[in-house]
Amino acid sequence: MAQEAEQPSPVNVHGTIRSKYEYQTEEGEGRFEVRNARISVDGQLSPIILYKAEIDLCDEGKIKMLDAYTRLKPAKGLQFTIGQMRVPFTIDAHRSPHQQYFANRSFIAKQVGNVRDVGASLGYSMNVGFPIILEAGLFNGSGLTNQKDYWTNSINYSAKAQMFFPGGWNLTLSTQKIKPDNVTINMYDAGIYWQSHGFHIEAEYLYKHYSDDAFKAVHAVDAFASYDIPTSPKSVIRYVTPLIRYDYMSDHSDGMRYLDGKANEAGKLIVNDYQRSRLTGGVTLSLKKPFVSDIRVNYEKYFYKNNGVPRPSEKDKIVVEFMTRF
Repeated sequence: MAQEAEQPSPVNVHGTIRSKYEYQTEEGEGRFEVRNARISVDGQLSPIILYKAEIDLCDEGKIKMLDAYTRLKPAKGLQFTIGQMRVPFTIDAHRSPHQQYFANRSFIAKQVGNVRDVGASLGYSMNVGFPIILEAGLFNGSGLTNQKDYWTNSINYSAKAQMFFPGGWNLTLSTQKIKPDNVTINMYDAGIYWQSHGFHIEAEYLYKHYSDDAFKAVHAVDAFASYDIPTSPKSVIRYVTPLIRYDYMSDHSDGMRYLDGKANEAGKLIVNDYQRSRLTGGVTLSLKKPFVSDIRVNYEKYFYKNNGVPRPSEKDKIVVEFMTRF
């Protein structure tokens, strides 16, 4: 008897919990932190109707509504999404917390290219001898918490192309336009990675330009390598993964005007994140693959310019993180 096709599930519940301990080596101070307690509900109501709702109950101590969208798939390879979502841009900023390779995100993913917004996007997947995924969308620019009375004549946009070449190679190109305040910001990103035989080697570059010379253009780089070493099938630890990363960004503005340290339309763009580079080394102990339960141990070494002012959490430190995905 032929088996019946698997029916789409109308409700799926997922979650990610990330708890960690950090010790700053220069200050001799440490802290425990719940970085994420993320819950999501998604499902497929029919072959063409999908949805997702995601909330983080503890994003650095705050509750945040993240994804909330409906997705339609009217034809093979075609999808339309409307609602609240992470915009299609970059490689590393688009990774969910359980998919990250390091305990702390790269500068591209955290400061320079991290954007969630409300809008609509169109995606198309095709195969031309190798798979290609194209995505583009229009967005308010209001962020996630300023929707009700937000009206604008300056819609933001984002577009991304992913090409999956034979041999484990991927090339991702993306662009984005945002306007957090009165200055238009254009970003361009190019990334490439190779994943095969347990290796993952990745490099990404982001260029961020502010209109009317309101702020000096920002350059950001993220490059890392990891290697999965399988252990005995009977071992509690399934994989041991040594990894190393270098990332960099020049002086960065979030695009908002400030006066006397506070957001103010009478002010101007300032340096929110001073130029720095960072070398991160560590090891991940995977209790189960892929990205289900990891213990991440990292050491981060920061390098600032002479006039650079580190944020309280952006200093040399040892990080031990426990990540569980369900």
